[in-house]
Amino acid sequence: MQKEKLRTVRKMKGFTQQQMAEVIPTDVSNYSRKESGTVSITQTEWNKLAQFLEVPVEEIYEEEDAKIIIENPVFNDSPGSNVGNSGFSANNMGYITNELSIEIIKTMQEYIGLLKEEIERLKK
Repeated sequence: MQKEKLRTVRKMKGFTQQQMAEVIPTDVSNYSRKESGTVSITQTEWNKLAQFLEVPVEEIYEEEDAKIIIENPVFNDSPGSNVGNSGFSANNMGYITNELSIEIIKTMQEYIGLLKEEIERLKK
């Protein structure tokens, strides 16, 4: 779910996504995904963004969509997880394409890199 309240306040205050990314700290592409609802925003990030925008958190906060975790047959090699001809099995609620799987992995790797940078920054 897109974060329209956040986007609206950001634009009203005249800030770029790059400036917002620096607040939480992340790169602009990851921030863009957060604002578009593709990547979730943590409570700590909501607090930092609200403080930076000088508004109460409630003015920008929007609930995250409930997400259904789908087992991906490409990566699930546990017994009983074989995928039938239909692309579904008893253990799989749905099917994620290889392209989406690759995008998810890239996003997670990027996030891991950001977390490592944050850990190093906090150690100093």
